[in-house]
Amino acid sequence: MSNSLRAAMTQVNNAYPHMPATVDGLPALAQRLEEVREANVSYHVSLIELAHKRGARIIGLGELFPAPYFALREDEFWRDMAEDARTGPTVDTMCRAAERLGIVIVAPIYERDGDRRYNTAVVIDADGTIVGAQRKCHIPQGTNEEGTFVERFYYGSADSEPLLSSFETAVGTIGVAICYDRHFEGVVRTLSRQGARLVFSPAVTFGEKSRRMWDMEFQVDAARHNVFIGGSNRVGIEAPWNQPYFGASYFTGPNGVVRNISDDERLIIADLPLDELAGRDPSGWNLQRDARPEITGE
Repeated sequence: MSNSLRAAMTQVNNAYPHMPATVDGLPALAQRLEEVREANVSYHVSLIELAHKRGARIIGLGELFPAPYFALREDEFWRDMAEDARTGPTVDTMCRAAERLGIVIVAPIYERDGDRRYNTAVVIDADGTIVGAQRKCHIPQGTNEEGTFVERFYYGSADSEPLLSSFETAVGTIGVAICYDRHFEGVVRTLSRQGARLVFSPAVTFGEKSRRMWDMEFQVDAARHNVFIGGSNRVGIEAPWNQPYFGASYFTGPNGVVRNISDDERLIIADLPLDELAGRDPSGWNLQRDARPEITGE
């Protein structure tokens, strides 16, 4: 019998329906942050339930999913949305959903730890327990042909060892490479060497070069490091910034893109043939065996 894992990812945008029409109205949200969080968390619980109904055993949610992507400009009040990665309201709700449905959840939140803030993915096992958390390691700051991103205003980079961790779950060992981390040499390699068979890369990304690389990077890393990768990007336009996100989420493995079997555009669902990771590479290559450590660091 084939060793296959049905996995899912979300591909959505902000679910809070009362966003201001212009950026000048953003400060009025300072008193409504819990409403913003609750709307997005509730919406994602419904998507998790739908993915579970379609047979998914693990689901990866989008980067900073409890909120719109606020890091397009500096607005101090958004920093109040950060929450504890173990006891915060989002994680509490996700733990209860995971236990009720028996599904593994990768939940990327805006974390507060003391006076520090991070972009963090919390990994929750199918029994509702927290396995661990991965903080974003590389924090972007810049402008492309479509817009500006100021993430360093809102959170810092991972600062506790190890910087990258894989996590043992009910469906196997997984890793997380949050958005910008996907570009850096050694991230997927490290997670693969730690035993990860599936790496989620939740992202909020836009722009011409990002779109071009999106279709290449995951496929190359999956082939080089013998893992499955799920890249989940926000999609559509969020008011009032009106920055378009290109979506294009997909799963890929060492032998190519895995077919999306979802009948709902908000979800990507795929049956990942995990046997491929232990089988003979159809190319005849054995990259792990033949690597020269003095060149590759492997």
